[in-house]
Amino acid sequence: MKRIVVLGSTGSIGKSSLEVVRGNADLFQIVGLSGHRNMELLKQQIKEFHPKYVTVGYWEAYQELKTIFPEIQFFYGEQGLEELASVEDYDILLTAVSGAVGIRATVKGIEKEKRIALANKETMVAAGSYINDLLKRYPKAEIIPIDSEHSAIFQSLQGNDKKEVKRLIITASGGAFRGKTRIELEKVGVQDALKHPNWSMGKKITVDSATLVNKGLEIIEAHELFGIDYDKIDTILHPQSIIHSMVEYQDNSIIAQMGVTDMKLPIQYAFTYPRRVSNSVLESLDFLKYGQMSFEKIDTQVFQGIDLARKAGNMGGTMPIVLNAANEIAVDFFLKEKIRFLEIYEVIQAAMEQFPREEIQSLEHILAKDHEVREWVKTWEKLL
Repeated sequence: MKRIVVLGSTGSIGKSSLEVVRGNADLFQIVGLSGHRNMELLKQQIKEFHPKYVTVGYWEAYQELKTIFPEIQFFYGEQGLEELASVEDYDILLTAVSGAVGIRATVKGIEKEKRIALANKETMVAAGSYINDLLKRYPKAEIIPIDSEHSAIFQSLQGNDKKEVKRLIITASGGAFRGKTRIELEKVGVQDALKHPNWSMGKKITVDSATLVNKGLEIIEAHELFGIDYDKIDTILHPQSIIHSMVEYQDNSIIAQMGVTDMKLPIQYAFTYPRRVSNSVLESLDFLKYGQMSFEKIDTQVFQGIDLARKAGNMGGTMPIVLNAANEIAVDFFLKEKIRFLEIYEVIQAAMEQFPREEIQSLEHILAKDHEVREWVKTWEKLL
Protein backbone atom coordinates (compact mmCIF):
# COMPACT_ATOMS: atom_id res chain seq x y z
CA MET A 1 0.00 0.00 0.00
CA LYS A 2 1.60 3.26 -1.19
CA ARG A 3 0.65 6.36 0.80
CA ILE A 4 0.26 9.38 -1.47
CA VAL A 5 0.13 13.16 -1.03
CA VAL A 6 -1.37 15.05 -3.99
CA LEU A 7 -0.47 18.73 -4.31
CA GLY A 8 -3.01 20.28 -6.66
CA SER A 9 -5.74 17.67 -6.31
CA THR A 10 -8.45 19.88 -7.84
CA GLY A 11 -6.53 20.49 -11.09
CA SER A 12 -6.43 18.35 -14.21
CA ILE A 13 -3.46 16.18 -13.17
CA GLY A 14 -4.68 15.98 -9.59
CA LYS A 15 -8.10 14.74 -10.63
CA SER A 16 -6.54 12.13 -12.92
CA SER A 17 -4.28 10.93 -10.09
CA LEU A 18 -7.31 10.42 -7.86
CA GLU A 19 -8.94 8.37 -10.62
CA VAL A 20 -5.88 6.13 -10.59
CA VAL A 21 -6.15 5.76 -6.82
CA ARG A 22 -9.89 5.13 -7.11
CA GLY A 23 -9.27 2.34 -9.61
CA ASN A 24 -6.55 0.71 -7.49
CA ALA A 25 -7.84 1.11 -3.93
CA ASP A 26 -5.92 -1.97 -2.82
CA LEU A 27 -2.60 -0.41 -3.85
CA PHE A 28 -2.85 3.28 -2.96
CA GLN A 29 -4.01 5.40 -0.04
CA ILE A 30 -4.45 9.18 -0.08
CA VAL A 31 -3.00 10.76 3.06
CA GLY A 32 -2.77 14.38 1.88
CA LEU A 33 -4.51 16.74 -0.55
CA SER A 34 -4.17 20.39 -1.49
CA GLY A 35 -6.58 22.65 -3.34
CA HIS A 36 -6.52 26.32 -4.19
CA ARG A 37 -9.83 27.78 -5.36
CA ASN A 38 -12.21 24.91 -6.17
CA MET A 39 -13.36 24.26 -2.61
CA GLU A 40 -16.53 22.39 -3.53
CA LEU A 41 -14.48 19.79 -5.38
CA LEU A 42 -11.94 19.66 -2.55
CA LYS A 43 -14.77 18.97 -0.08
CA GLN A 44 -15.95 16.06 -2.26
CA GLN A 45 -12.41 14.68 -2.44
CA ILE A 46 -12.00 14.91 1.33
CA LYS A 47 -15.27 13.05 1.91
CA GLU A 48 -14.27 10.30 -0.53
CA PHE A 49 -10.61 9.76 0.32
CA HIS A 50 -10.48 10.74 4.01
CA PRO A 51 -7.00 12.31 3.98
CA LYS A 52 -5.14 12.96 7.21
CA TYR A 53 -3.74 16.30 5.97
CA VAL A 54 -5.13 19.05 3.70
CA THR A 55 -3.67 22.33 2.48
CA VAL A 56 -6.10 25.10 1.46
CA GLY A 57 -5.25 28.00 -0.82
CA TYR A 58 -7.13 30.88 0.76
CA TRP A 59 -8.04 31.91 4.28
CA GLU A 60 -11.85 31.84 4.25
CA ALA A 61 -11.94 28.28 2.92
CA TYR A 62 -9.25 27.24 5.40
CA GLN A 63 -11.41 28.47 8.29
CA GLU A 64 -14.55 26.86 6.87
CA LEU A 65 -13.02 23.43 6.18
CA LYS A 66 -11.38 23.27 9.60
CA THR A 67 -14.87 23.52 11.09
CA ILE A 68 -16.45 20.97 8.75
CA PHE A 69 -13.64 18.39 9.11
CA PRO A 70 -12.22 18.76 12.64
CA GLU A 71 -10.48 15.38 12.45
CA ILE A 72 -8.14 16.61 9.66
CA GLN A 73 -4.93 18.58 10.14
CA PHE A 74 -5.18 21.62 7.86
CA PHE A 75 -2.41 23.82 6.48
CA TYR A 76 -2.78 27.15 4.71
CA GLY A 77 -1.28 28.85 1.66
CA GLU A 78 2.14 28.41 0.08
CA GLN A 79 3.67 27.70 3.48
CA GLY A 80 1.04 25.01 3.88
CA LEU A 81 2.29 23.21 0.76
CA GLU A 82 5.74 23.00 2.35
CA GLU A 83 4.27 21.81 5.66
CA LEU A 84 2.23 19.15 3.91
CA ALA A 85 5.29 17.93 1.99
CA SER A 86 7.22 17.84 5.29
CA VAL A 87 5.02 15.32 7.12
CA GLU A 88 6.59 11.92 7.67
CA ASP A 89 3.87 9.35 6.99
CA TYR A 90 3.69 9.14 3.21
CA ASP A 91 5.66 7.48 0.37
CA ILE A 92 4.93 9.49 -2.78
CA LEU A 93 4.55 13.25 -3.28
CA LEU A 94 2.71 14.14 -6.48
CA THR A 95 3.42 17.79 -7.30
CA ALA A 96 0.73 19.00 -9.69
CA VAL A 97 0.53 22.64 -8.58
CA SER A 98 1.49 25.12 -11.26
CA GLY A 99 4.14 27.79 -10.97
CA ALA A 100 7.18 28.29 -8.80
CA VAL A 101 5.16 27.62 -5.62
CA GLY A 102 5.67 23.91 -6.30
CA ILE A 103 9.46 24.11 -6.04
CA ARG A 104 9.72 24.58 -2.26
CA ALA A 105 7.31 21.71 -1.63
CA THR A 106 9.31 19.46 -3.95
CA VAL A 107 12.49 20.39 -2.06
CA LYS A 108 10.82 19.40 1.22
CA GLY A 109 9.77 16.07 -0.27
CA ILE A 110 13.33 15.38 -1.43
CA GLU A 111 14.70 16.28 2.00
CA LYS A 112 12.26 13.74 3.46
CA GLU A 113 13.70 11.26 0.90
CA LYS A 114 10.34 10.57 -0.72
CA ARG A 115 9.49 9.64 -4.28
CA ILE A 116 8.48 12.76 -6.21
CA ALA A 117 5.90 12.09 -8.94
CA LEU A 118 6.69 15.28 -10.82
CA ALA A 119 4.12 17.19 -12.85
CA ASN A 120 5.37 20.68 -12.00
CA LYS A 121 7.55 21.95 -14.87
CA GLU A 122 9.09 24.80 -12.90
CA THR A 123 10.90 22.39 -10.61
CA MET A 124 13.33 21.22 -13.28
CA VAL A 125 13.09 24.16 -15.71
CA ALA A 126 13.81 26.90 -13.16
CA ALA A 127 15.62 24.92 -10.48
CA GLY A 128 17.00 21.85 -12.27
CA SER A 129 20.65 22.20 -11.29
CA TYR A 130 19.69 22.96 -7.67
CA ILE A 131 17.33 19.95 -7.55
CA ASN A 132 19.95 17.62 -9.04
CA ASP A 133 22.49 18.70 -6.44
CA LEU A 134 19.88 18.12 -3.74
CA LEU A 135 19.16 14.60 -5.01
CA LYS A 136 22.85 13.77 -4.59
CA ARG A 137 22.62 14.84 -0.93
CA TYR A 138 19.47 12.76 -0.37
CA PRO A 139 20.12 9.61 -2.43
CA LYS A 140 17.01 7.76 -1.22
CA ALA A 141 14.82 10.42 -2.81
CA GLU A 142 13.88 10.04 -6.47
CA ILE A 143 12.00 11.89 -9.18
CA ILE A 144 9.69 10.01 -11.56
CA PRO A 145 8.32 12.36 -14.26
CA ILE A 146 4.60 12.41 -14.98
CA ASP A 147 4.65 14.69 -18.02
CA SER A 148 3.77 12.27 -20.83
CA GLU A 149 6.88 13.04 -22.90
CA HIS A 150 9.32 12.67 -20.01
CA SER A 151 7.57 9.58 -18.70
CA ALA A 152 7.97 8.11 -22.20
CA ILE A 153 11.69 8.90 -22.20
CA PHE A 154 12.06 7.55 -18.67
CA GLN A 155 10.37 4.31 -19.70
CA SER A 156 12.38 4.02 -22.93
CA LEU A 157 15.64 4.38 -20.98
CA GLN A 158 14.89 1.46 -18.67
CA GLY A 159 17.47 -1.32 -18.88
CA ASN A 160 19.88 0.72 -20.99
CA ASP A 161 23.02 2.75 -20.34
CA LYS A 162 22.53 6.50 -20.81
CA LYS A 163 26.07 6.66 -22.19
CA GLU A 164 24.75 4.76 -25.22
CA VAL A 165 22.02 7.31 -25.99
CA LYS A 166 22.40 8.99 -29.38
CA ARG A 167 19.46 11.38 -28.95
CA LEU A 168 16.12 11.95 -27.29
CA ILE A 169 13.18 12.61 -29.61
CA ILE A 170 10.37 14.58 -28.00
CA THR A 171 7.10 14.41 -29.91
CA ALA A 172 4.60 17.26 -30.21
CA SER A 173 0.99 17.20 -31.37
CA GLY A 174 1.38 20.72 -32.72
CA GLY A 175 -1.44 22.03 -30.56
CA ALA A 176 -4.34 24.03 -31.91
CA PHE A 177 -2.35 25.81 -34.64
CA ARG A 178 -0.28 23.10 -36.32
CA GLY A 179 0.52 24.16 -39.88
CA LYS A 180 -0.52 27.79 -39.42
CA THR A 181 1.55 30.65 -40.85
CA ARG A 182 2.54 33.78 -38.91
CA ILE A 183 -0.02 35.76 -40.93
CA GLU A 184 -2.76 33.35 -39.87
CA LEU A 185 -1.61 33.46 -36.24
CA GLU A 186 -2.01 37.24 -36.17
CA LYS A 187 -5.78 36.73 -36.26
CA VAL A 188 -6.26 33.93 -33.71
CA GLY A 189 -7.99 34.43 -30.36
CA VAL A 190 -8.14 32.76 -26.98
CA GLN A 191 -10.88 30.28 -27.82
CA ASP A 192 -8.97 29.22 -30.94
CA ALA A 193 -5.85 28.49 -28.86
CA LEU A 194 -7.80 26.43 -26.34
CA LYS A 195 -9.02 23.92 -28.94
CA HIS A 196 -6.36 21.25 -28.44
CA PRO A 197 -6.92 18.37 -30.89
CA ASN A 198 -5.84 15.51 -28.61
CA TRP A 199 -5.37 16.37 -24.94
CA SER A 200 -7.71 17.70 -22.27
CA MET A 201 -5.58 20.06 -20.15
CA GLY A 202 -5.74 23.31 -18.22
CA LYS A 203 -5.87 26.62 -20.09
CA LYS A 204 -2.25 27.62 -19.46
CA ILE A 205 -0.67 24.39 -20.71
CA THR A 206 -3.07 24.32 -23.69
CA VAL A 207 -1.83 27.77 -24.77
CA ASP A 208 1.76 26.59 -24.18
CA SER A 209 0.99 23.72 -26.53
CA ALA A 210 -0.31 26.15 -29.15
CA THR A 211 2.82 28.35 -28.95
CA LEU A 212 5.05 25.25 -28.65
CA VAL A 213 6.71 26.93 -25.67
CA ASN A 214 5.77 23.73 -23.87
CA LYS A 215 8.14 21.78 -26.15
CA GLY A 216 10.89 24.26 -25.36
CA LEU A 217 10.31 23.87 -21.65
CA GLU A 218 10.29 20.08 -22.13
CA ILE A 219 13.71 20.25 -23.81
CA ILE A 220 15.13 22.05 -20.76
CA GLU A 221 13.36 19.63 -18.43
CA ALA A 222 14.67 16.60 -20.33
CA HIS A 223 18.21 17.97 -20.15
CA GLU A 224 17.94 18.33 -16.38
CA LEU A 225 16.06 15.09 -15.71
CA PHE A 226 18.21 12.79 -17.82
CA GLY A 227 21.57 14.58 -18.11
CA ILE A 228 21.50 14.60 -21.91
CA ASP A 229 23.19 17.46 -23.80
CA TYR A 230 20.93 19.93 -25.62
CA ASP A 231 22.37 19.03 -29.01
CA LYS A 232 21.13 15.47 -28.46
CA ILE A 233 17.51 16.47 -27.80
CA ASP A 234 15.28 16.78 -30.89
CA THR A 235 11.59 17.58 -31.37
CA ILE A 236 9.22 16.36 -34.06
CA LEU A 237 5.54 16.86 -34.83
CA HIS A 238 3.42 13.75 -34.41
CA PRO A 239 -0.22 14.86 -34.78
CA GLN A 240 -1.80 11.62 -33.55
CA SER A 241 -0.01 11.74 -30.14
CA ILE A 242 0.32 7.95 -30.07
CA ILE A 243 4.09 7.96 -29.59
CA HIS A 244 4.76 10.09 -26.53
CA SER A 245 8.52 10.30 -27.09
CA MET A 246 11.47 8.15 -28.18
CA VAL A 247 15.10 7.36 -27.39
CA GLU A 248 17.59 6.59 -30.15
CA TYR A 249 20.71 4.63 -29.19
CA GLN A 250 24.17 4.52 -30.74
CA ASP A 251 23.30 1.47 -32.83
CA ASN A 252 20.47 3.54 -34.43
CA SER A 253 17.80 1.50 -32.68
CA ILE A 254 14.88 3.62 -31.50
CA ILE A 255 12.72 2.68 -28.52
CA ALA A 256 9.37 4.45 -28.26
CA GLN A 257 6.63 4.50 -25.63
CA MET A 258 3.08 4.52 -26.95
CA GLY A 259 -0.37 4.79 -25.42
CA VAL A 260 -3.70 6.58 -25.54
CA THR A 261 -3.75 10.32 -24.82
CA ASP A 262 -4.55 10.03 -21.13
CA MET A 263 -2.39 11.22 -18.24
CA LYS A 264 -3.54 8.38 -16.01
CA LEU A 265 -0.99 6.06 -17.64
CA PRO A 266 2.18 8.02 -16.69
CA ILE A 267 0.64 8.87 -13.30
CA GLN A 268 0.08 5.21 -12.47
CA TYR A 269 3.57 4.27 -13.68
CA ALA A 270 5.08 6.92 -11.40
CA PHE A 271 3.12 5.41 -8.51
CA THR A 272 4.03 1.77 -9.22
CA TYR A 273 7.56 2.01 -10.71
CA PRO A 274 9.43 -0.29 -11.24
CA ARG A 275 6.34 -2.51 -11.35
CA ARG A 276 3.53 -2.38 -13.86
CA VAL A 277 0.04 -3.26 -12.68
CA SER A 278 -3.34 -3.64 -14.32
CA ASN A 279 -4.92 -0.32 -15.22
CA SER A 280 -8.67 -0.48 -14.73
CA VAL A 281 -9.29 3.21 -15.52
CA LEU A 282 -7.58 3.40 -18.92
CA GLU A 283 -8.43 1.95 -22.31
CA SER A 284 -5.91 0.03 -24.41
CA LEU A 285 -4.42 1.61 -27.53
CA ASP A 286 -6.28 0.38 -30.62
CA PHE A 287 -3.94 0.85 -33.58
CA LEU A 288 -6.71 0.10 -36.08
CA LYS A 289 -8.73 2.99 -34.68
CA TYR A 290 -6.00 5.44 -35.69
CA GLY A 291 -5.05 3.80 -38.96
CA GLN A 292 -1.75 5.62 -39.44
CA MET A 293 0.95 7.61 -37.73
CA SER A 294 2.57 10.64 -39.35
CA PHE A 295 5.48 12.94 -38.56
CA GLU A 296 6.34 16.49 -39.61
CA LYS A 297 9.13 18.99 -39.11
CA ILE A 298 8.42 21.85 -36.70
CA ASP A 299 8.55 25.33 -38.25
CA THR A 300 10.55 27.12 -35.57
CA GLN A 301 10.42 30.37 -37.56
CA VAL A 302 6.68 30.50 -36.90
CA PHE A 303 6.62 28.77 -33.51
CA GLN A 304 9.53 30.50 -31.79
CA GLY A 305 9.12 28.97 -28.34
CA ILE A 306 11.47 26.07 -29.03
CA ASP A 307 14.40 28.24 -30.16
CA LEU A 308 13.86 30.67 -27.28
CA ALA A 309 14.01 27.77 -24.84
CA ARG A 310 17.10 26.27 -26.45
CA LYS A 311 18.81 29.63 -26.14
CA ALA A 312 17.83 29.93 -22.49
CA GLY A 313 18.86 26.35 -21.75
CA ASN A 314 22.24 26.68 -23.40
CA MET A 315 22.90 29.93 -21.54
CA GLY A 316 21.98 28.18 -18.28
CA GLY A 317 22.07 29.83 -14.90
CA THR A 318 19.01 32.01 -14.35
CA MET A 319 17.95 32.23 -18.02
CA PRO A 320 15.48 29.31 -17.90
CA ILE A 321 13.89 31.05 -14.90
CA VAL A 322 13.49 34.21 -16.98
CA LEU A 323 12.00 32.27 -19.90
CA ASN A 324 9.51 30.39 -17.75
CA ALA A 325 8.39 33.34 -15.61
CA ALA A 326 7.94 35.64 -18.61
CA ASN A 327 5.95 33.01 -20.45
CA GLU A 328 3.58 32.48 -17.52
CA ILE A 329 2.68 36.15 -17.28
CA ALA A 330 2.47 36.52 -21.06
CA VAL A 331 0.06 33.57 -21.30
CA ASP A 332 -2.04 35.10 -18.52
CA PHE A 333 -2.15 38.36 -20.48
CA PHE A 334 -3.21 36.47 -23.61
CA LEU A 335 -5.95 34.54 -21.77
CA LYS A 336 -7.27 37.88 -20.47
CA GLU A 337 -7.14 39.22 -24.06
CA LYS A 338 -4.62 41.95 -23.17
CA ILE A 339 -2.09 40.83 -25.79
CA ARG A 340 -2.29 38.94 -29.06
CA PHE A 341 -1.06 35.39 -29.52
CA LEU A 342 2.24 36.23 -31.26
CA GLU A 343 3.02 38.86 -28.63
CA ILE A 344 3.65 36.03 -26.16
CA TYR A 345 6.97 35.49 -27.95
CA GLU A 346 7.72 39.21 -27.83
CA VAL A 347 7.23 39.32 -24.06
CA ILE A 348 9.60 36.36 -23.58
CA GLN A 349 12.26 37.87 -25.86
CA ALA A 350 12.04 41.22 -24.09
CA ALA A 351 12.49 39.58 -20.69
CA MET A 352 15.49 37.57 -21.87
CA GLU A 353 17.06 40.80 -23.13
CA GLN A 354 16.23 42.66 -19.92
CA PHE A 355 17.69 40.16 -17.45
CA PRO A 356 21.34 39.10 -17.87
CA ARG A 357 22.40 35.58 -16.99
CA GLU A 358 23.40 34.95 -13.37
CA GLU A 359 24.84 31.90 -11.67
CA ILE A 360 22.28 30.29 -9.36
CA GLN A 361 23.31 30.80 -5.75
CA SER A 362 20.49 29.24 -3.74
CA LEU A 363 16.80 28.31 -3.72
CA GLU A 364 16.05 31.81 -2.45
CA HIS A 365 17.93 33.23 -5.44
CA ILE A 366 15.82 31.11 -7.81
CA LEU A 367 12.52 32.22 -6.28
CA ALA A 368 13.60 35.86 -6.03
CA LYS A 369 14.58 35.94 -9.71
CA ASP A 370 11.29 34.29 -10.65
CA HIS A 371 9.42 36.98 -8.70
CA GLU A 372 11.54 39.79 -10.15
CA VAL A 373 10.88 38.71 -13.74
CA ARG A 374 7.15 38.31 -13.16
CA GLU A 375 6.89 41.78 -11.63
CA TRP A 376 8.84 43.33 -14.51
CA VAL A 377 6.66 41.63 -17.13
CA LYS A 378 3.54 42.82 -15.31
CA THR A 379 4.65 46.41 -15.98
CA TRP A 380 3.73 45.73 -19.61
CA GLU A 381 0.11 45.92 -18.49
CA LYS A 382 0.53 49.68 -17.97
CA LEU A 383 1.54 50.00 -21.61
CA LEU A 384 -1.30 47.95 -23.06
